[in-house]
Amino acid sequence: MPCPFPSKKNHVSHFTPSNIRRLISNMSSPLPRAPPPPTSLTSTQCALNSLLDACRTMKEFKQIHSLMIRTGLARSPLVKRRLLSCCCARGFGDMSYARLLLDLIPTPETSLWNCLIRGHSVRGAPWAAVAVYAEMLASGVGPNSHTFPFLLKGFTRDDAVACGDELHAHVLKFGLSSNAHVRSALLHMYAVSGAVDTARELFEKSPERDVVSWNAMISGYNRSNMFEESCRLLAAMAGESVMPTATTYVLVLSACAKMKGLECGRQIHRRLMNANLLPDLRLENALIEMYGQCGDLDSAWRLFQDMQTRDVISWTAVVVGFAKSGEVDRARALFDRMPERDRISWTAMIDGYVRAGRFKEALHVFREMQAADVRPDEFTMVSLLTACAQLGALEMGEWTRAYMERNGIKMDIAVGNALVDMYSKCGQVDNAVEIFRRMHRKDKFTWTAMISGLAVNGHGEDAIDLFSQMVESSVRPDEVTYIGVLAACAHAGLVDEGRRIFSSMIAVHGIMPNVTHYGCLVDLLGRAGRLEEASETISNMPMKPNSAVWGALLGACRVHGNLEMAELAAKHLVELQPHDSAAYLLLCSMYANRNKSEEARKMRETIMVKGIKKEPGCSLVEMNGEVHEFVAGDRSHPRTAEIYTKLEEMIKELKRAGYVPDTWEILHGAGEEEAANAAIYQHSEKLAVAFGLIGSRSGVAIRVVKNLRICIDCHNAMKLASKPKFGDASLVGPTLWLFKLPLLRGDPTTRFDSPGKPAVRGAALFFFSPSAAAPSSPSPNLSSRSQGPPVTPLMGSRELRRYRSLLTIGNSSLSSSLVLSPVAPSHS
Repeated sequence: MPCPFPSKKNHVSHFTPSNIRRLISNMSSPLPRAPPPPTSLTSTQCALNSLLDACRTMKEFKQIHSLMIRTGLARSPLVKRRLLSCCCARGFGDMSYARLLLDLIPTPETSLWNCLIRGHSVRGAPWAAVAVYAEMLASGVGPNSHTFPFLLKGFTRDDAVACGDELHAHVLKFGLSSNAHVRSALLHMYAVSGAVDTARELFEKSPERDVVSWNAMISGYNRSNMFEESCRLLAAMAGESVMPTATTYVLVLSACAKMKGLECGRQIHRRLMNANLLPDLRLENALIEMYGQCGDLDSAWRLFQDMQTRDVISWTAVVVGFAKSGEVDRARALFDRMPERDRISWTAMIDGYVRAGRFKEALHVFREMQAADVRPDEFTMVSLLTACAQLGALEMGEWTRAYMERNGIKMDIAVGNALVDMYSKCGQVDNAVEIFRRMHRKDKFTWTAMISGLAVNGHGEDAIDLFSQMVESSVRPDEVTYIGVLAACAHAGLVDEGRRIFSSMIAVHGIMPNVTHYGCLVDLLGRAGRLEEASETISNMPMKPNSAVWGALLGACRVHGNLEMAELAAKHLVELQPHDSAAYLLLCSMYANRNKSEEARKMRETIMVKGIKKEPGCSLVEMNGEVHEFVAGDRSHPRTAEIYTKLEEMIKELKRAGYVPDTWEILHGAGEEEAANAAIYQHSEKLAVAFGLIGSRSGVAIRVVKNLRICIDCHNAMKLASKPKFGDASLVGPTLWLFKLPLLRGDPTTRFDSPGKPAVRGAALFFFSPSAAAPSSPSPNLSSRSQGPPVTPLMGSRELRRYRSLLTIGNSSLSSSLVLSPVAPSHS
């Protein structure tokens, strides 16, 4: 049968992955090996080799090659091999040029093909490497023990799944399975593909398991998040008299860091000290990372201070430790002292600010990173998109997406999840659905982000349907997923569906509901007016109700006017949070509505006597890529005069349309109504909207994000301003409707801090200038079901970022069933 491979002159780009798999599988017999190349060099060739060693750019490389051609040295087979090796191995090398160099060699041996394979592999082009391998076989040259390590270690998960088995068969055909480095490459390939059981079977069947194989297996377990197995393998090495290397200890210390195995890490530290393996830079860096990730900052800092030599990894490890432990200012001080900063250290600092909720500072550090000419990667983009999502900075989020496309930063699962989250929080549900549908691989965080995004944008039934698709796709939901689904049921008014889903947590997925889920159930029943059932649910809880649960009940009592039950809920809430103003103000409002002026007066006096303060609120608005921050009564902005002029115009228009200030959330006594009105006119969200109106051109959407829930007065004012044909055309837009939706996903153990108030407080207000089209909010088309098996989550805690409540002015079919969320008041 004639050989199906094309000639070696054909370009790599002519191969497709499917053709390569077919051609490789058709190769049925071993091929002859090329004879070894000559090894002697002349003094002139040695001098030119020195020039190649000093070469730093492709331009310099081509100049050296030109010199060799002019002197006739380029005809030497040894020089050709050296040129090819240099072009493939150096970071500046051009693989197209390297291919031309290979074509100049009449009969390239295996080592030269290996150079080309390795060059493509280390540059993240595994399919190009496989294509070169296929051409090598077609030319009659067989692989050696270096070919497969170069080839397999560049594989991603999809590559390994696609042709891993065929290449394993070739290893067997060419009799290379006994080589330790080849076995290590196969173990790596199976671990990357998620087939860690196959890797372990291969490991157990190996006739000789040297330390390279052990390290490969430990690395495979780390990749599969099976960190305890990595630690067990280290213990098993002693039973087989295999001496661990520094690489072994680094891998196991990394496993300890990921699983927060502080005691295991300490044991390894003692073992290293007893074996006199310290000081060693790699091991010390791994120990600092382990202590930092496990929260033992004192040990990490002592080790860092005692180091004889430090590199950028040492500094970054200690910066990450402080940042993840909440000491972001200390982390920044160390970051500023770093003698050298790389991409990882910049990303660590950005992520530290994101974790601390200091999102504007995270964006500022990213701008510093750009000024320092450090290229970000996908991990940087995830942190940046998270900051944009929390700030409601859609313009910056869009720029980040475009930046990734321009600079070839791949959209992996983590970036895709962050984009879905960002678009959802900014109210662009169609864009979020587009990203979701384009993602070939989805993990549970992807589904959870999209479910929460649909629910938070008013598509409760679609969120529930997507949850059903998630289960049908064999992706197991977790506790956070259920928070999103239950919240969707609450705001869609689907009480029976919510109860069924709550019951399925244990019956179907074996997830024990925690206090957060019970808070969602109480909220679901309370919103539907089934207060007795909500109270009974609290009485039957298997754990002690927290402020979240009592807050949900209290908010529902206010909406439905049940004063007696509200007093009971407020009593429990005050016991849990004696200095939170929410319960007092809700009761005060209810007393006022019932004309119980004496009780309302006493409640206000209690607030004054106890010195209870409302948490200060601030509102953010993005304008031309910059985020502006306002607090109540703020006069620090450079355009303060213009802002207050526009604000006065807004208030006049609102009053002409029937607006009456609602000042019950402002603490004031008799005769202080005028001062209360003046204060409520200057709430931060009103100032932000006024600035948005003077700072944006007609037709541009204005998005305002608030750290607390929006107050009732601002809620009503914006609702009135959104009516069609209202007032001055410079203020109002098209027919828009207002609806409020709460926290959908957050910390798995907390939902509310106070009555109905999200653990991470916040709201986003979308206001549209005159000619802006209302945000399209049709039911998203998610009918195409996700394909493929569930995958190991690739995202860590950053994908469990805190979700805020969302207030939106936009087109919505929910307008007919508008119910203000039973939330505690807040000062703007």
